[in-house]
Amino acid sequence: MVPQESRRRRFLRGPRPESVPLLVGGACAAVGLIDVAAGVFPGFRHSRMHTLAEVLPGALGPFAAALSLSSGVLLLLLAHGIKRRKRRAWRSAVILLPAGAVAQFSYRHSVLGVVLSLALCFLLVRHRAEFAALPDPRSRWRALANFFLLGAGSLALGLVIVSVHPGRVVGDPSIADRLQHVLYGLLGLEGPVDYTGATSWTVAYSLGSLGLLTAVTTIYFAFRPEHPAARLGEEDEARLRALLERHGGRDSLGYFALRRDKSVVFSPSGKAAVCYRVVSGVMLAGGDPVGDVEAWPGAIERFMDEARAHSWTPAVMGCSETGGEVWTRETGLTALEIGDEAVVDVADFSLAGRAMRNVRQMVKRIERNGYETRVRRVRDIGATELERIRRATADWRGTDTERGFSMALGRLGDEADGDCVIATAHLAGTGGDDPSPYGDLKAVLHFVPWGEDGLSLELMRRDRSADPGMNELLIVAALQASPRLSVTRVSLNFAMFRSALARGERLGAGPVLRWWRGLLIFLSRWFQIESLYKFNAKFRPRWEPRFVVFRKSGELPRIGLAALQAEGFVNLVPPRPFRPRAPRPCDHRGDRPSDRSVRAA
Repeated sequence: MVPQESRRRRFLRGPRPESVPLLVGGACAAVGLIDVAAGVFPGFRHSRMHTLAEVLPGALGPFAAALSLSSGVLLLLLAHGIKRRKRRAWRSAVILLPAGAVAQFSYRHSVLGVVLSLALCFLLVRHRAEFAALPDPRSRWRALANFFLLGAGSLALGLVIVSVHPGRVVGDPSIADRLQHVLYGLLGLEGPVDYTGATSWTVAYSLGSLGLLTAVTTIYFAFRPEHPAARLGEEDEARLRALLERHGGRDSLGYFALRRDKSVVFSPSGKAAVCYRVVSGVMLAGGDPVGDVEAWPGAIERFMDEARAHSWTPAVMGCSETGGEVWTRETGLTALEIGDEAVVDVADFSLAGRAMRNVRQMVKRIERNGYETRVRRVRDIGATELERIRRATADWRGTDTERGFSMALGRLGDEADGDCVIATAHLAGTGGDDPSPYGDLKAVLHFVPWGEDGLSLELMRRDRSADPGMNELLIVAALQASPRLSVTRVSLNFAMFRSALARGERLGAGPVLRWWRGLLIFLSRWFQIESLYKFNAKFRPRWEPRFVVFRKSGELPRIGLAALQAEGFVNLVPPRPFRPRAPRPCDHRGDRPSDRSVRAA
C-alpha cells in the first residue's frame, strides 16, 4: 500500500527538475514533427474536430495550417537548445508551444497534440530555473548557414505541401511547375499551380510562412550581437607568460596556452589558469592547467563553473598523468589514455649503435647530397630571413587550413616568441640557380620553449622537391645543438594509441588487442597514427602518457568530433568566399610526417 502511494505521489509531483530539459527537449522535437505533419498533410486530423472546424471563419483554417507548420519547424530547431538548458531556447518554446496548440485546435486535428503542447509548456514554466545557460560564442556565418539549410528544407517541404492535394489540383502540373510554384510561394507570390476550394489559400499561407520563417531567422542571425570565437587578450597573455616563467617546465604543452584563439579562466588567486576553446558546444581545454599545482583546483573550478553557466560539455585533451589525476579528483570526471608523447633526453641521445643505424645512415646520405642545417633562436634570425621562412612554411602546408589546437601555437616568428627555436635545412651550392622562390631553404622545424631547459616540437614543414629525410636531419641537428642552447630535453610528436600499437605487435597479444591494432592501422590511411609512432620511435625516446578527460562515455563521440574540428581535420565552417585555394603539391611517401604540423595529428 505504501509503495503504491509513493508511486502515486511521485507521479503527481512530476519528473525530477534536473531531468526536465532532456525530457522536454525530446518531447518538443516530437511535438514539432506533429505540428509540421499537421500543417502539411490535409488528412492529418481527428474526426471529432471536423464539426467544430466547419463553423470557424474561412481564413482561420489556412492561417492555422501556416502557424502549425512554422511552430513545428521552430520547435525542431529549438529542441537541441532546450536539452542544453539555453535560456533563449526556453523563452522561444514558451511562446511557440501555446501557438502550436491553438493552431492544432483550429485546424481539425487531434486533442492529443493540444494537451501535449500545453503540458510541455507547463513543465517549462514550472522548472524555468533549470534553463539558465548563457549563449554560445557565435559569428555571422550562422546567418549564411541558416539561409542555405533552412532554405533548402523549406524548398523540400514546400514541394511536399504542393503535392499532397492530388484531388484538388486543377489540371496536371509538371514537376517544374510545382517547383516554380514553391519558389514563388516562398516569396509570397502566386505560382502556376491552382487548386479548388480553400486549398489554394492553405498552400499559399503555408509556403509564405516558410519563406517568412527563413527570412526572419536569417536576419536575426545576421544582425544579432556577435560573440566571435575566443581571442586571448594582451593582458591575459601577459599573465600567462608570467605563470609560464615560474612553472612552465612542468608541462611540455604549457607554452601552447599562448595560442591566441583560446579563452582563459584564472584561479581566484591568479596563480593558475585553464585555457580552452568552445567548439560545437564542447568546452575543450588543452594540456594541463598553467601555473602552480596547488592552485590548479581553483582554476579547474572556474572552468567547470563556466561550462555549467553555458551548458557546455567539459573536456580536456592531452593532459598529463598528474593533470588527469587532479582533474578527476576535483570534478569527478573520467580519464582515458589516448596516446603517448615522445620525449628525448639530450644527454642520452647519440647516433652511435645498431638501434640508430637507419637514422644515422639517412642523415649521412642527406649531408653528402649537400644539405646543411642551422638551429637558432627566433630572436637571432633577421627579419628578412624570418619572413622568408614564414612564407615558405605557409606555402609548404599540405592543407588549406592550419591544423592544430592542443599541441600547436598557430604562429611563427612573432616578436613575443623570441625564445622559440627554428631549425632550417639548406641545399648548399645552389646560389641563384635554384628555381624555388625561397632559395636554398628546403625544410623548417619550429620548437617552442618548455620551461628554461626544454623544447617542444610545434611545426614540421618541407619543400616537396627536397630529398626524403629532411625531418630526421633537422631533429638530429636540433638535438645536437641543444647543449649550445642550454636545452636538456626535447619533446617530439604525440603518437595516438601508441601503447596499443606496440603491445598489439608483440608475441602473445590477444585477439582483441590484435583487432584493435588492425583497426588503428586501417585508420592510419587517413590519420597519421602508425606513421607517427614509427617516426617517433626512431629516436629512442621515453614515452609519457597523455589522457582525455570527459564527463561520461556517451559524450565521447561529440568530444571526438569537436576535437577533430579544433585540430583542423574536420571543417564544418563555411570557407571564406573569393579566397584562392593554395595548390597542393605532390607528397614524397618516404617523408610523410612533414606535410603539416603533426603535433596535432
